[in-house]
Amino acid sequence: MTLNSIGLDTKKTKALADDLNQLLANFQLYYQNLRGIHWNIKGRGFFDLHVKFEELYTDANTKVDAIAERILTLGETPLHTFDDYIKAAKVPVGKNISKDENAVQLIVESLSELLKVERAILNTSDEANDEGTNSMMSDFITEQEKTVWMMKAWLGETV
Repeated sequence: MTLNSIGLDTKKTKALADDLNQLLANFQLYYQNLRGIHWNIKGRGFFDLHVKFEELYTDANTKVDAIAERILTLGETPLHTFDDYIKAAKVPVGKNISKDENAVQLIVESLSELLKVERAILNTSDEANDEGTNSMMSDFITEQEKTVWMMKAWLGETV
């Protein structure tokens, strides 16, 4: 077994970085969806949702940077082209969404997809004894579960 400079198995960190790149791609699409619904939202909920969507895309942008930096910390290269993102992502693409319910539903669907990827990474990072990635995924999951609950409550649904 070969260890990298932070004491982790290089084969395991390569696999983790690949998974993190998939998460990065999904987050980039999620971020772009949030920008689109922020710009295009219409209706009586405009003022509240416009602000909320900005809060969410600002947070997503911060997470994109954290994911890319974690990939670099593991000794790999983060994806950085839209072509790569489109090929790797599974988050639904929202185009021309201006209705409040459709926008919030897109967020729920996107976060549900992100949570799947993050839980898989959490398992892999645990097996690799990678506490840094583990901690990041735990924090992301906790925040996103709460956001899903809030968005579902806004829709009048339960989790």
